[in-house]
Amino acid sequence: MSQIDNERIKQISFLLILAFLGIILFKELYAFFPGFLGAVTFYVLSRKYMFRLVEIRKWKKNWAAATIMILSFLIILLPIGLLVNMLTSKVAYAITHSSELIKGLEKINEQLKNNMGFDLMTEARLQKLQEYITNVLPGFVGATFNTLTAVAIMYFILYFMLVNAREMEEALYEYIPLKDENVELLGKEMKNMVVSNAIGIPLIALIQGIISLIGYLIFGVPEPVFWFVVTSFCAMLPIIGAAAVYVPMGIYMLSAGQTWQGIAVLAYGFGVVGSSDNIFRMMLARRIGDVHPLITIFGVIIGISLFGFIGLIFGPLLISLFIVLLKIYSNEYLVKKREVKVVKTAHSKEKQMKQTGE
Repeated sequence: MSQIDNERIKQISFLLILAFLGIILFKELYAFFPGFLGAVTFYVLSRKYMFRLVEIRKWKKNWAAATIMILSFLIILLPIGLLVNMLTSKVAYAITHSSELIKGLEKINEQLKNNMGFDLMTEARLQKLQEYITNVLPGFVGATFNTLTAVAIMYFILYFMLVNAREMEEALYEYIPLKDENVELLGKEMKNMVVSNAIGIPLIALIQGIISLIGYLIFGVPEPVFWFVVTSFCAMLPIIGAAAVYVPMGIYMLSAGQTWQGIAVLAYGFGVVGSSDNIFRMMLARRIGDVHPLITIFGVIIGISLFGFIGLIFGPLLISLFIVLLKIYSNEYLVKKREVKVVKTAHSKEKQMKQTGE
């Protein structure tokens, strides 16, 4: 009976202690996890600019990091923040005037029933909708504060990641328990999936929102800028996408007696806005990579459950990271086992051939 290696017992014990402490730390610091993911995302997107400023243009590290952070805020976060603020103000109005909103829906439902002959909203559905508005929408407004907290934590972490970029990457390269080629694969795949998820998904949604805005302006939709914001956010949702906006809008216009505008909004939505998603997704896939629809669907479901609204981005990111780690595990361990098996099989065949020849 072979004895268990003493060093192996020590190694396993040490790994168990590390895992135990890691679980405790993760559990206690979970509230900061979205900020950490955001910092990693922005670091991957901005690291080459940081190296260019510091190593080529000879900027001081703190000035280079501060410049990148300010530019990222002005170019990316500030416009998004303004759009979210516009949406939040409308949601807050809907909460305070929920009874008026329900009455308006009842009126629209009555018009649909009279003009088109079908009843969309029964009394029970309207009651459930009012309960939903009362219970769920305040959480949406409260999520704004959580998002601001996550952004503050993100920039705090990002600053130290940028200032210590080379040292951090060298330490990761040294301490990650993988072969060098797998560490390089992890870095490459990490960059590709961050760009695909953090840039590709929002960019396609923004393009759909702009195309929708053109239609809203042409067909006289009230408050077109607000509906552009709503369409842009809804376009990031899988399966339904922008149709969650232009389909109800077209039905509403039909029920309100704006027949040609309602038909035009529906036709423009399905024909132009819907097809633009596929066209621009194929165009961008060649440049920044594409995300499989299943990753987007399940990523959004998981991400929103874990992180709230910002889970639209981080959910698919986590699933993509999980798939990359599976690939690396296969390269690191399963390939080695297959190689050993092939060698053993070759030796066995060679031995049989020798015995047959004798």
